[in-house]
Amino acid sequence: MADAQALDEVVTFTSELIRIDTTNRGGGDCQERPAAEYAAERLAGAGLEPVLLERTKGRTNVVARIAGTDPSADALLVHGHLDVVPAEARDWSVHPFSGEIRDGVVWGRGAVDMKNMDAMILAVVRNWAREGVRPRRDVVVAFTADEEASAVDGSGFLADEHPGLFEGCTEGVSESGAFTFHDGSGRQIYPIAAGERGTGWLKLTARGRAGHGSKVNKENAVTRLAAAITRIGEHEWPLRLTPTVRAALTELAFLYGIEPDLDDVDGLLEKLGPAAKLVEATVRNSANPTMLDAGYKVNVIPGEAVAYVDGRCLPDGEDEFRATLDQLTGPDVEWEFHHREVALQAPLDSPTYAGMRAAVEEFAPEGHVVPYCMSGGTDAKQFSRLGITGYGFTPLKLPEGYDYQAMFHGVDERVPVEALHFGVRVLDRFLRTA
Repeated sequence: MADAQALDEVVTFTSELIRIDTTNRGGGDCQERPAAEYAAERLAGAGLEPVLLERTKGRTNVVARIAGTDPSADALLVHGHLDVVPAEARDWSVHPFSGEIRDGVVWGRGAVDMKNMDAMILAVVRNWAREGVRPRRDVVVAFTADEEASAVDGSGFLADEHPGLFEGCTEGVSESGAFTFHDGSGRQIYPIAAGERGTGWLKLTARGRAGHGSKVNKENAVTRLAAAITRIGEHEWPLRLTPTVRAALTELAFLYGIEPDLDDVDGLLEKLGPAAKLVEATVRNSANPTMLDAGYKVNVIPGEAVAYVDGRCLPDGEDEFRATLDQLTGPDVEWEFHHREVALQAPLDSPTYAGMRAAVEEFAPEGHVVPYCMSGGTDAKQFSRLGITGYGFTPLKLPEGYDYQAMFHGVDERVPVEALHFGVRVLDRFLRTA
């Protein structure tokens, strides 16, 4: 059982990690090393031998192994990323890198995504060292760089260049699951992630005939690009249910006493009310235009225009995705993958999933645990190259009115102290017996 010091440390570690600015703006503009050294120092204080690894100077990862009591058991990977997305201080109620603790809440960029989990891992490991606890199976702890961009300096680098550090690992846990979802009618739902949509970030390029802005031009690259972007943005993707999503819909329907009519998924989602938010983004592929780049002067028609699209694919959905993009972009616009990663699925009948469910139910007996698929992606994609099955499990007990999803990459990101305490207790309970 997590002791009082672990409860204090998880709050302190969350706050202090937030104060270490690890903003990842993409293109290599980030320095995770100070946070990596912070984590490594605390792991070493727990008697472990952390290894610091870099592909690029300053883009530091930390890996350590805790020996289990059963050498025949498969190892478990527990990982969290150290980088965060940018934050504009003028938009926030507090400075985003203050780590301020006010009214029982820790404020700052990374409070939810995901220095809270980093802190939980450190607090649990140190608690074990004080108590002389060893888990049943080897536990490999990894803190990664570059998750908020391409992961090429983080989990991708570790998986490709240092696979030996993860020898024996068959499963992993990380963000983002086992948080309280309040449905507005008194129910508390705890979704545990057992899947992720694949990442398909796209670059679209339209070419045409450059010329004077006052002249007739039927080969305008901007017009061609705009038409393609509009078609993509307005496209209605067909339903595609994966086993994880089917299970989520079925369990949610049972919870609400609704017939799980999977032949009318949109109708079922309407009946689920607010709980539909847990599923609605993962019943289809998607493609959202996000960036445009064209021209250099208002009276010059450029010969080229570029756009970027955030595409996401469900497992086994990439062929449909590619064919649809070919159709939507048309003959005048080329597209290519700017960044691409696989979709994931994890079994729901595994002892690991059962262990996560049991740990949540022990400390939140009033809650209802359900599986779900993440609409986005995590480092689990890169670690899957090593045959590691990934689950999303960052336990947090959250008060009603706290919009957990809005905290990711949002303004005034924050996490309640009591949520961190719950997370340490649940993570400790799960990892001891996993």
